[in-house]
Amino acid sequence: MTHLAETLTFSGRKVVAAWASLPFPARPGCSLPDALCAHPQAVPWKLLSPCRAREVSGCFAQSVVLRGVCKERKPPASPLHACGSTEEALQRYLHTLFPGALSTSHVLEQPCHTQPPYPQFFSPLLTRHGFLLDKPPRYPSAAVESIPVLAALQSAPVLRTLLRGLYSELQRLNTRRWASFFAAGVEQGDFQEALEELRTLAQAYETGCEADESEDEADSD
Repeated sequence: MTHLAETLTFSGRKVVAAWASLPFPARPGCSLPDALCAHPQAVPWKLLSPCRAREVSGCFAQSVVLRGVCKERKPPASPLHACGSTEEALQRYLHTLFPGALSTSHVLEQPCHTQPPYPQFFSPLLTRHGFLLDKPPRYPSAAVESIPVLAALQSAPVLRTLLRGLYSELQRLNTRRWASFFAAGVEQGDFQEALEELRTLAQAYETGCEADESEDEADSD
């Protein structure tokens, strides 16, 4: 995980955000292009890192892995359907939503197995193989045995919120009340240096408009 994160961080960045879709929203018999075309404006996965962001606002680099959704051969209905493989379809989708970002993607046919002792916390709208139904079945279905899953790591501007929030919390600390902390060998100067490094790290995730906001915040400080 450390090596993967390092490949996604550059220009002074060191942190990545985690995203996941569990299960990935696909319907029975649905191909990957069908599932992706249902979400043309926003990615169908949720942020797991505590950045308090409700939607994707772009990214600098990302690695995406999808498993359990295959590409069915159908007449091309969109550029995604015309792709020759699931990997190509996912890569084109990522380039469309994140133009200019470094994106790597992998697609595995094998789904994620969810037999016991995996907790059965799934919606009744899921089939035994983890695909979405339009309405609950008339009779209770069997336990979910497998699900399609998408997971992603992103070096993205949303991390600025997390890092700036951490910097602000630490900045408000009254270090005089933590004598035992500094007695353990941490010098006040080292603490202040680490605090400034955290502020610089947060700035590395800024985009143009956010950089202007940071200048205003610095002036107010």
